[in-house]
Amino acid sequence: MKKWILLAALAAGAWYFMKGSPEVKNLHNPHTAIVAFGDSLTAGYGAPKGASYPDVLAQKLGRPVVNLGLSGDTAVNAPNRLPDVLAHNPHMVLIEFGANDFMRSLSLEEAVAAVARVVDEVQAAGAVAVIVDTGGPGMGAYTKAYEKLAKEKQAVFVPGIVKGIFHDRRYKSDMIHPNAAGYEKVAEKVYKEIKPYLK
Repeated sequence: MKKWILLAALAAGAWYFMKGSPEVKNLHNPHTAIVAFGDSLTAGYGAPKGASYPDVLAQKLGRPVVNLGLSGDTAVNAPNRLPDVLAHNPHMVLIEFGANDFMRSLSLEEAVAAVARVVDEVQAAGAVAVIVDTGGPGMGAYTKAYEKLAKEKQAVFVPGIVKGIFHDRRYKSDMIHPNAAGYEKVAEKVYKEIKPYLK
């Protein structure tokens, strides 16, 4: 009988690991603030005030989301703004960078290393780190690198927030940025990925 119980337990354990459920670091931390940290896609450039993706996300979650988006910011510069992020004592930080690095032909390796540093410091502060991937045209290398980084760091990964939006004029305010309807779609993508990890 003990043998069968042991075999059942081993089978259950194998199934758990095979299904690929990732462990997320700091999942049960006691803090409450959610901080959206990024560039113009986080700031909500191209949409009216109150229509950024963090604003829409806050409505979906029924709780505030602090918007620390800065238009034109790069992944390489992001670590310099971490004190502002950590000052909110966050439960979760949504980290969205890379588009400006890509458009300015900055080093992919340096961008990914900078995002890794942000993730490390966010996690060291006890918060859940979420890597939000842009997924714009030509940015496949960023998507692959960020997905790999999320797995290695036990962070949440949100793939391609502008995928399906970038080439659809109904959701764009200009050649690059979403409009209010586009940010609604971005918020829905982020919401879908982070909701299971929020208490």
